[in-house]
Amino acid sequence: MIEERFDAIVVGAGMAGNAAALTMAKRGMKVLQLERGEYPGSKNVQGAILYADMMEKLIPEFREEAPLERHLVEQRFWIMDDRSHVGMHYRSDDFNEERPNRYTIIRAQFDKWFSSKVREAGATVLCETTVTELARDDRERVVGVRTDRRDGEIHADVVVLAEGVNGLLGTRAGLRARPTPDNVALAVKEMHFLPRETIEARFNLKGDEGVVIEAAGTISRGMTGMGFIYANKECISLGIGCLVADFQRTGQTPYGMLDHFKQHPSVAPLIAGSEVKEYSAHLIPEGGYKAIPQLHGDGWVVVGDAAQLNNAIHREGSNLAMTSGRIAAEAIVQVKSRREPMTATNLSLYKKMLDDSFVIKDLKKYKDLPTLMHTHSQNFFLTYPQLISKAMQNFVRVDGTPKAEKEKATLKSFVRARSWTGLFGDACRFARAWR
Repeated sequence: MIEERFDAIVVGAGMAGNAAALTMAKRGMKVLQLERGEYPGSKNVQGAILYADMMEKLIPEFREEAPLERHLVEQRFWIMDDRSHVGMHYRSDDFNEERPNRYTIIRAQFDKWFSSKVREAGATVLCETTVTELARDDRERVVGVRTDRRDGEIHADVVVLAEGVNGLLGTRAGLRARPTPDNVALAVKEMHFLPRETIEARFNLKGDEGVVIEAAGTISRGMTGMGFIYANKECISLGIGCLVADFQRTGQTPYGMLDHFKQHPSVAPLIAGSEVKEYSAHLIPEGGYKAIPQLHGDGWVVVGDAAQLNNAIHREGSNLAMTSGRIAAEAIVQVKSRREPMTATNLSLYKKMLDDSFVIKDLKKYKDLPTLMHTHSQNFFLTYPQLISKAMQNFVRVDGTPKAEKEKATLKSFVRARSWTGLFGDACRFARAWR
């Protein structure tokens, strides 16, 4: 297939893989990128928010060329029960800045453009090519990959694994364990198409302004999960995801939950009359800091979702993927510039640089939250949303009942549901995990 030798092979053409390949190619390294999809982005699914700061570090002029949808001026958080939601909105005209901070994107379009920049930088990108295993020398050092093409063994000084959370390559090679069901969420998403002016009227937007809604509560039926709604130019991304372990335990179906979410009185008016043109599903790493596998070895590094680098609390994934891919590439460039071999010791520079970045600092801060949310999912995703909704209705409904009696009734409902010990314990556990 390809007899020449490369400085680096990147497996995968998502956010992490493109960031790594672009960074190394720009520094003059000879890079081969392999993607098993028909084109970069053809398999990628995401709620689709792009974080500008991380993208600017890779392509400073991206706003002038990239296929962007809307820049976000408003964030809404909903705590939902079956008929209502308690919301917190933050909207600021400051986000209508010259260089906006966040955008909605459609991954199939964006990743294809991102990959074109990788090619322009000089990397060789081969699609419809599956890497079947890592090639090793007689000392078990990774020296390249084997692919599903004829005579498909290709050699390189280092292999960057950016194969996604369910990539089998690293697992088969024994570099990381297969993700467990309690460390992975399954998300399903639909794209609802509507006229642009209809979307802007329903979400109170003008021009290219955008809004994102993130929702938690009884929509996940007591399981650890969230729903999301993102306004694009002429479509709405709408989806929901929960831990795979919870789907196994409850027997609930992702498509059943998505239908339920769409029919909620707070959601249905936003998508009324729309035409659904896409339905997709995707696995998302949710294990956090404690689920991060070994990040480097002799001749290899792992980045992005494959390394469980996802901040589930803040719903940040693509920025961690881009940052880890860029940092891994910068570490590799440094090792190469010193004319040193790509050993585990030398590639430990990648881990050191990543530890010093916001990626690991943020994941370490929330290291106990994924376990807390999973083990107490009935309380945080079912009981409390119902209690909060009932409390808000009690607060705003005017029916002649004295306010003091209303407050006592609300307090009693909380104590009846969780007891004083339970309420205090939940507050302490959440505070400790959040700090």
